Amino acid sequence: MKELDYKLDLATKLARKGRVSRRDFVQLAIAAGFTAAAANTMFTTAVRAEPKKGGHLRVGLGHGATTDSLDPATYPDQMTGTVGWGSVGNSLTEVDAKGKIVPDLAESFEPGDDAKSWVFKLRKGATFHNGKNVTADDVIASFRHHMGKDSKSAAKTYVDAIADIKADGDNVIFSLSGGNADFPYIASDYHIPIMPAKADGTVDWQSGVRTGPYILDKWEPGVRATMKRNPNYYRDAWFDEATITVIADVAARTNALNSGEIDYMDRCDLKTLKMLERNTGLEIDKVLGYGHYIFVMDVRQPPFDNADIRNAIKFAVDRQDITNKVFSGINKPANDNPIAPSVPYAIDPEPIHKYDPEMAKSLLKKAGKDSLRIDLSTSDAAFTGAVDAATLFKAHAAAANIDINVVRESADSYWDVVWLKKPFVASYWNGRPVQDLMFSVAYAKGAAWNDTFWANPRFNELLVEARSETDGDKRKAMYAEMQQLVHDDGGLINLCWSTYVSAHTKKLAHGDVASNWDVDGMKITSRWWFA
Repeated sequence: MKELDYKLDLATKLARKGRVSRRDFVQLAIAAGFTAAAANTMFTTAVRAEPKKGGHLRVGLGHGATTDSLDPATYPDQMTGTVGWGSVGNSLTEVDAKGKIVPDLAESFEPGDDAKSWVFKLRKGATFHNGKNVTADDVIASFRHHMGKDSKSAAKTYVDAIADIKADGDNVIFSLSGGNADFPYIASDYHIPIMPAKADGTVDWQSGVRTGPYILDKWEPGVRATMKRNPNYYRDAWFDEATITVIADVAARTNALNSGEIDYMDRCDLKTLKMLERNTGLEIDKVLGYGHYIFVMDVRQPPFDNADIRNAIKFAVDRQDITNKVFSGINKPANDNPIAPSVPYAIDPEPIHKYDPEMAKSLLKKAGKDSLRIDLSTSDAAFTGAVDAATLFKAHAAAANIDINVVRESADSYWDVVWLKKPFVASYWNGRPVQDLMFSVAYAKGAAWNDTFWANPRFNELLVEARSETDGDKRKAMYAEMQQLVHDDGGLINLCWSTYVSAHTKKLAHGDVASNWDVDGMKITSRWWFA
């Protein structure tokens, strides 16, 4: 290496640690043959690349309700997940920015007996915010919090397969009712942070005491949460403080970012994104993940209890038109399959549910109807642009003799009085990195969040068989059949695969952004820093 190159390399490393000035670095880079503009860019990149502690992160999120609880069994979205799990808590495992499952509170995990048992070795030195060491008993109590026939937890369908949990020193041994190669993914779920066990075997979820990088200071459901850095965390956490604020209105959220009231916002308004991009002090992140924007039909309720009518409605929506007009072409039109194309064993079912009013009419006729009138409940609380998407859907469906009455619901109470309550609603799913997780939480019979209330016997039979199948080809065939069943028989209208679009001040820096959840996998407070 030439002497000048060596000095530039050394200066880059020093810049990351804040030990060389911009002026000195630029002069050295110019001497090495770089332009002044390139030298400045190199310096800025080097400075931003090295995480450093300090500052107060202020995040504005487009969701949250006054009924939100610190009980992780009830977490519905990014507000509760980002606070109660991604900031103040940890699960045994986590999905990294590359979509791989890695240890978190667990130091390691190993399968046994054809994946019918799993051994998790706990991380040494991990403590709760109150100073108590994390033990196997805490892990057992945290999982049992979601188990049992009376459990209403969103994670119940995941943990139902656990036949027994026992402690063996620093190890926690899970015995399953059947093999499950994806069990470490289940252990990463944001509903299952590890909490302190009480003497009676239950957990203390009320206090918010967890193991995470931040200690909960104040919790105002549907309003905000304030947190301070945990000085005893087993990894680095960069911010001194973090505040997560609910700003449901996207215009208000955007104004808060532009005025400097917050440092980060999720769910940017795609219609005004170009204006936001003109702000030279901001940076826009676009991450295509597993998430999808949907309309869902309660298949128990007429007229949605008729599969031909459900399919008629699916052919009556122009997904490409909605993607272009509501989402500025950023998202990708979907095909009534909840499994994202990048997930292992994903297929694109046939026939493709493209806009076809004549096919819709034919299916209506097969169901004994010449026309149809239905209510569609919607709000931008479901997803930014949901009202516009529903309005376009109404126009599309008219050509198929389907009259859709768009009911604009209150954003404040949408997740409490509309979703899972009314028969045809707008919704969204963040998706999951493996098929079993998505199917178990949203399409299995009796699942707490089965928002179509679908209960297909063949699907539920395959669900059990596929998760324990270790032969890759057989598993692939099973998951292909399950995706086809959802497409053909289910109550899902998948409009498009969503791109997470967020914006933040350029004072913030980060590495690769995760695609498993929005808000960098709901871990922004532990993965980002001020440059």
